[in-house]
Amino acid sequence: MIIVAVKEGESLEKALKKFKKKFEKTGVVRALRDRQKFTKPSVRKRETKLKAIYRQQMQQNLEA
Repeated sequence: MIIVAVKEGESLEKALKKFKKKFEKTGVVRALRDRQKFTKPSVRKRETKLKAIYRQQMQQNLEA
């Protein structure tokens, strides 16, 4: 259960923004989307490897 503490005089929009941020951090929506379709472990491993390579290349480009 997500609890958002609203301070005195704080707007509803700001409280909603806090709620959305906390909800996004829980990863519920991402988990639901992942469960909608089955991906083979080999495909999942390949995707993570490609993402790691991409991140490493981007980091090398920033250092150069």
